[in-house]
Amino acid sequence: MSVRLREHVSATDTTDALILLDGRAGRYWQLNTTAAIIVRALLDGTDPARIAQDLAAANPVSVQQASADLRALLAQLAKANLIETATP
Repeated sequence: MSVRLREHVSATDTTDALILLDGRAGRYWQLNTTAAIIVRALLDGTDPARIAQDLAAANPVSVQQASADLRALLAQLAKANLIETATP
């Protein structure tokens, strides 16, 4: 799966978060540290299963829960029209 920001969305890093700005709607979203790690990794092309494994290794959460949380985040970002995904 590949993930990219929609062309009307820009991203700005902060110390511990990621800000997404929807230039068309004039709205922004501040992603928390974990969501920022997920989105940065996805934008870099990291496989979602690998991201879930890394999150589970670094936090008190199972791989299954990390995967479910990752899918939920992707669904929310897609619903807000901030990202687009493609499966090769």
